[in-house]
Order: sequence, then C-alpha cells, then structure tokens
Amino acid sequence: MSVTPPQSVEAPPSSGPSSRLLRLFEGYRLTPTQRRIAHCLVRNAAEAPFLSSVEVAELAGVSQPSVTRFAVALGFDGYPALRRRLRELGLAEPGGEPGVRVGGVRETAGEIVRNEQQQAVLSEIANLQHLAAVLADPEPVLQAARVLAASRPLVVLGLRAASAQAHGFAYFAGKVHPDVRLLDEGGSMLLDRIEQARIAGASALICFALPRYPRELLDALNAAKAAGLTVVTVADSAFAPVASVSDLLLPAAVGSSLVFDTACAPMMLGRVLLQAMCDELPGSVLRLEEFEQQAATRGLFLG
Repeated sequence: MSVTPPQSVEAPPSSGPSSRLLRLFEGYRLTPTQRRIAHCLVRNAAEAPFLSSVEVAELAGVSQPSVTRFAVALGFDGYPALRRRLRELGLAEPGGEPGVRVGGVRETAGEIVRNEQQQAVLSEIANLQHLAAVLADPEPVLQAARVLAASRPLVVLGLRAASAQAHGFAYFAGKVHPDVRLLDEGGSMLLDRIEQARIAGASALICFALPRYPRELLDALNAAKAAGLTVVTVADSAFAPVASVSDLLLPAAVGSSLVFDTACAPMMLGRVLLQAMCDELPGSVLRLEEFEQQAATRGLFLG
C-alpha cells in the first residue's frame, strides 16, 4: 500500500504568538510530558522567549532536565538554542505587556486555547482525509477482511494505548463473527493465549499498534508468526516497528497535538475493515437480525 504523509489542514489565518509556536512544534513525536511543556509555552507565548529553563519547568510543573530533553526532541542542542529560536520568531518584545502580539494586537487567553483546540481538530481531519486517499485502493482492506473472516477463532490484539481500539473492534466483530478472542492485556499469559487460539483453529490475528509501542507487543506478534498465524496490523505508519512482523499492514495516522494521542483514523479504519468482513462472513446479516430481536426482547437499549 503506497503511503504519503498526511497534509495539514489549514487553520484559520493567525499571526499571533501562540499560532507561530504551534507551527514550530508540528510534526514532532513528543512524549506527554514534552507536550505539556509545549502547551505551557504556547499559553505563555509572549513571555516564552525570555523565560529560563527553570522558569519553564516551574510553569509546566516538570523537572528542568525535562525542559532540556524537550528542546533536544525538537532538534536543538539545548534549551538556550530553542529560546534563541523563539526570539527569532518575534513572539513579543522584551518588557512588553504580557499577552500582546507584535504590532500591539492583543491575543487573549481564550484565543490561545482556541488556537490549540482548533489545530488539534484540524490535524485529526487531515489524518482522516489521508485515510480516505489511502482507501482509494480498496484491495488491501478486502484482502485483510478475507483473511480475518476465515479465522476460527479470530484473535484481536491491542495493548496499552491501542487496547481501546482492539476492544471496540472485538465488540462489533463479535456481532457478525462466531468466535472472537480479545487480547488487551500483556503479561506472562499473553503468549499462552495466542498458542491456545492457534490450537483451537485460529489462522489469523489482527493487531492494533499505536505509539508508544509496548515491547511485549512485538514479542506477541513474533509468537503469532511462529505459530503460523497470519498477522494483519492497523498501525499509525507503514514504518511502525511492528511492520517487519506483519503480513499485511494497514496505516492510519494518529494525532499528536494534544497531551495524549487521538486515534480517530485507526478507529475509522477498523470500522471499514469490519464492513468488509461482513461481506465475507456467511450469515452475518442473519446474526445481526437475531441480535436485534434478542435486544428488543430483553429491552437492552433505551431507544
């Protein structure tokens, strides 16, 4: 599957300090702590070029070494180099009134928060648009659907950050597939459960792999491959660390604009894959109808 990086959706035009800082941080894979530092700088954009690393650490509630590591993660030699870059951006003049843009146009706290929130949503829209472009070639999804639909049982794997994606996929897959086994916790039993699924007849495993990739996830996929299972992986990139142990990898980018990643595109790709599986599973429509009848009889839902 040919993949190109998602293009950013343009935010509403703004030349304010917070917008310029947000653009500086775009495209970097930062840890939650580093993103907290970034958001702290954005929300103090006018003062940021004149703050020491100790002052930034105090504002963000982190350690001073974390501020240094943040600067290095952005490609600078250290925090002084990052501060020089902030001054080059012309965020504010020394001694100027806090919260004022260059040129005297005020940027309120509400505008700063709005810029952050809007940019996060727009970045996620860009990820979905990129997924739509990838799905212009439906064959990889159809191929994955055929492989997964044929597996009895079907193993669904997702650890840590990806456990929510795996749980949602397994929940809906269980409505049309006769035997779904969810593996969403690591530990010493994980490899045992993969082997047990193989003995029960499983031929395929679908894995959701999102940053930051747990080491035990790679161990689990290696065990699945060694057991002869076909591994289908939904990952944030075609170059994810799990690519080498995946028979078929379907990419869907995650958003990193907020303190914690957003995974709208991987969730959407999972639902697209389920749709394709319904077409491959004999009796899937009948199973859905039976469930709806049982739900109505039992009064499961309010509406």
